Amino acid sequence: MSKFWSPMAKRATTYVPGEQLNKPNILKLNTNENPYGPSPKVLAAIQKANDDDLRLYPSPTVEHLKEVIANRHGVKANNVFVGNGSDDVLAMAFMAFFDSENTIRFPEITYSFYPVYANLFNIPNEQISLNEDFTIQPEDFYNSDGGVIFANPNAPTSLYLPIEAVESIVKNNPDSVVIVDEAYIDFASTSAVSLIEKYDNLLVIQTMSKSHSLAGLRVGLAIGNEELIEGLIRIKDSFNPYPIDRLAIAGATASFEDENYFQDVTSKIIKTREWTTKSLKEIGFHVLPSATNFLFISHTEASAKDIYEQLREKDILIRYFDAEKIDNHLRISIGTQEEMEKFVEEMVLILNN
Repeated sequence: MSKFWSPMAKRATTYVPGEQLNKPNILKLNTNENPYGPSPKVLAAIQKANDDDLRLYPSPTVEHLKEVIANRHGVKANNVFVGNGSDDVLAMAFMAFFDSENTIRFPEITYSFYPVYANLFNIPNEQISLNEDFTIQPEDFYNSDGGVIFANPNAPTSLYLPIEAVESIVKNNPDSVVIVDEAYIDFASTSAVSLIEKYDNLLVIQTMSKSHSLAGLRVGLAIGNEELIEGLIRIKDSFNPYPIDRLAIAGATASFEDENYFQDVTSKIIKTREWTTKSLKEIGFHVLPSATNFLFISHTEASAKDIYEQLREKDILIRYFDAEKIDNHLRISIGTQEEMEKFVEEMVLILNN
């Protein structure tokens, strides 16, 4: 630890992403990426934007992209904020709406960036235990002094909290901001965006990394009351008014405009998810009812860590969390149908070994 580090740098605890191996022919089922490429219209738009204009700064307000997003979600453009990936948007939301004087709440088992940001920005937090079946008890999040953040569907559990329960949390925190992180909502059911007009304390954050196959472009967004969006803009403009580059703007816009491709890819992933769920149950795994593009599984007679290590030796990457309460569970990203058939075959071999 350097004597030159600031207090913020000293207390930082880094987020650990999924393993990235620099090897060919890896079956990569550990980072919840989309197994299908982006829309051909996205690639064409990026190619078209790759011209002499790259010498110029991109739009700091990305007005056209915000209008496209707003049209898709049935809101106004001034209800939309766009950032450099949803993690970037989350960081700005922590700075804009949470502070060091009031305790925020988030689930004990959830996206591991929440405690990282809370620690980095010196925000006191209460991590709420989940039920035995990993579901959220909405009442535990009522009347939070500093605010609430939770992922829906949750990660790594894959579980979806019904919109009625989400609304109850928002309704019972009238004086603080409730952030709903919907990174996987396109594989689930109703989005909390439907509640934006009704509640001025609700901020919904989404990403284009999963359902839109654009993890490499880094585009995330937030939808909420105009005053919340203004708060995010104030934070953004305080340190980086140009977070979205020209190629990302072009690609993201084209992706939102190609609804047919989006629906086709999403439906294929959901279909393969259901097939994989059924197949894993048939060989003895307990699989939580997923509303995401991944599964959260366990086996009563097989060690999750051992399975993870054996698959890794076969160049198949999945996610193992060496953490209390989930250390005998595995998170499996959904690949193509062919990839998941290969994965299940290897799981059978491991269990029979």
